[in-house]
Amino acid sequence: MSSNISITRRLEFDAGHRLPNHQGQCRNIHGHRYAIEITLSGDLVNEQGAADDGMVMDFGDIKTVAKEKLVDLWDHAFLVHCGDSVMVDFLAAIQGHKTVVLDVAPTAENLVTVAFAILKDAYHDRFGHTLTLLRVRLYETPNCWADAVAVRA
Repeated sequence: MSSNISITRRLEFDAGHRLPNHQGQCRNIHGHRYAIEITLSGDLVNEQGAADDGMVMDFGDIKTVAKEKLVDLWDHAFLVHCGDSVMVDFLAAIQGHKTVVLDVAPTAENLVTVAFAILKDAYHDRFGHTLTLLRVRLYETPNCWADAVAVRA
């Protein structure tokens, strides 16, 4: 008997940003200790003797892919909108600065949407059995987060 199960792995990273058009404090340069939760669903591996027998996938593999595709790129970087020319130019003047230039303002909602798009096929493409990215949750603070959820056809 096969069961579709969902599993979630949480990772954390630090990044800076600003929202120059915002009317509150977030228009200022600041940073967050972000947490990202990646939820995948799939059938349990049912291969006696296999390393992943009884799993949807190894939690370590979820971490490896997330770090390679997203977390290591955003960790200790400044996330900036391409239209924020003051910050883009300033950061470009700092030799070797880790900057991620985005097509959207770096709000929690936009960042989780970008993260979902980056990770959408990453797990399915890397591993043979069927996996679906159900949700990516991005915590900007412990009390504030945004979700990007798979749309069911």
